[in-house]
Amino acid sequence: MTLENFIYESVSEILNGGYEEVKNSIEKHKEIYQDDTAICFSMLALAAFLKKDYNSFYQFMNDASFLVEQSKDAITQILHEMILGFVNFTEKNVTLYSINYNQARKLSIKNQKTDFFEKLNKILKCPPITHNNNHNQTKDPLIALVKIGQAVAAEKDIDLLIKTIAEETKTALNADRCTVYMYDKEHNELYSKVATGLDTKELRIPADKGLAGHVLQTGETINIRDAYSDKRFNPDVDKKTGYRTKTILCMPIKNFNQEIIGVFQVLNKFDEYFTPDDEDLLVAIASSAGISLENAQLFERQRKLLEEQKIVLDSFIETLATSIDARDKITSGHSSRVKMYSSLIAQEFGMEKKDIYILEKAAALHDIGKIGIKDSVLQKEGKLTPEEYKHIQQHVEITHHILEKIHMSKDFQEITEIACSHHEKYDGTGYYRHLKGEEIPFGGRILAVSDVFDAITSKRHYRDKMPIEKVIDIIKNGAGTHFDPKVVDKFLAIKLNKIVGVFITENHMTIDPEDLVTLEKYNLLDLYYSIVNNCSNKLLQVFNKYYVGVDLEHE
Repeated sequence: MTLENFIYESVSEILNGGYEEVKNSIEKHKEIYQDDTAICFSMLALAAFLKKDYNSFYQFMNDASFLVEQSKDAITQILHEMILGFVNFTEKNVTLYSINYNQARKLSIKNQKTDFFEKLNKILKCPPITHNNNHNQTKDPLIALVKIGQAVAAEKDIDLLIKTIAEETKTALNADRCTVYMYDKEHNELYSKVATGLDTKELRIPADKGLAGHVLQTGETINIRDAYSDKRFNPDVDKKTGYRTKTILCMPIKNFNQEIIGVFQVLNKFDEYFTPDDEDLLVAIASSAGISLENAQLFERQRKLLEEQKIVLDSFIETLATSIDARDKITSGHSSRVKMYSSLIAQEFGMEKKDIYILEKAAALHDIGKIGIKDSVLQKEGKLTPEEYKHIQQHVEITHHILEKIHMSKDFQEITEIACSHHEKYDGTGYYRHLKGEEIPFGGRILAVSDVFDAITSKRHYRDKMPIEKVIDIIKNGAGTHFDPKVVDKFLAIKLNKIVGVFITENHMTIDPEDLVTLEKYNLLDLYYSIVNNCSNKLLQVFNKYYVGVDLEHE
């Protein structure tokens, strides 16, 4: 039994019996129920309401409301709104019932749970407001407009908005189907992301064909009582789908400037024919919908523009980072690897995607200031003199000067601060601003660990890679002086398969499936203690195959 079927059965039992039935139903279907406390409290509230135990009802409903707010499960949310709607419908609170019903329907559309919504609605016997006993009040177009206004309020996703308006219009006009077509000027086509009742992802038709095309071209409203007797109707779609179109109401959707941006096509009125009142209601809906749809289109264009700007920025950053690689082939890939290590640490901390993005860009640019360092120093084989070391330290300040000249939003200004703080030390002895502890941007503290780890695990002009136990020892011993101890802890907790995943971007090896099983079990700290305690050389052997870039076992 599915969770949906369990809910149908439980709600039916509650309506037929009351309080005890819900408890028995939950006990009977434990494996389906899966301890969903929010669903439990919602159904207990329903049972208490029917029993007229109002104290228990309010207690259960308050508990359910709190848990539903924390839940992201669509079934849980829809059930809660439907039970609230049932209570308000029973108590003749029409306005509140309208809000609950509308919210449940919107959730069902957004999460593709319209079948669940409609079946549960039939069980609860709470029809759309246009069909309840307050007939005269609920036929008022204002109520339908309020419902649709609530449904589309603040919705920015154009596809979801089209779908929501279609569903709500179908309900408001008491029709079987509704399609909202948008006009694509560039391709001179009408398109829709939803055709209610049809399994269609996107429907496109020429802008000068069919009834919708005629309405787009002329701006007329078409109200047809018998589709098959009207020459403008094309029955081919019915032939393909097996659907039988009877009545049609087709109307243009206009924006604030009265330009046609789309077309409503509503099919098969349940109350026989579409009336002039239906036309007036659809005019009002189209006016409201037109503004919402145009706003959503503007928002979508803005989103695409920002996405394009982001792509340009990313490309610009990668180009800058690559320019450093071109200066010195032996350190090529350093910035890329520092970015990957920093991202792994950030993931261990559970950082937000936006913050990880900023950190990765800072990592890619952290050495951009080396553009201002002499080749004789940057590429020197052997130990630097004090004067040369002082000169190369200037790259951090140069990084700051370069990046602060790039116009960035407030969020991206963090890139500059993080990038130029990767040589600061936790005890304040770093450079170039001698920041200490929490004064150092958090991203800079992450970069410090990543930068040192990659530097000492990479081949340089004057030395080979350090043995991994010595590398880990340097990182461990630097906690509290060079590095933030919290960052060190998270770094040493990274699983070895992820660390090896960075190594192989340089040596182009592929991780053997058997080795992957081993590497996924252990982290850097595990590796360190296995080496210093001489526990086993198998783990080190597997790790070194990818660290050194040679299968030592078969040499």
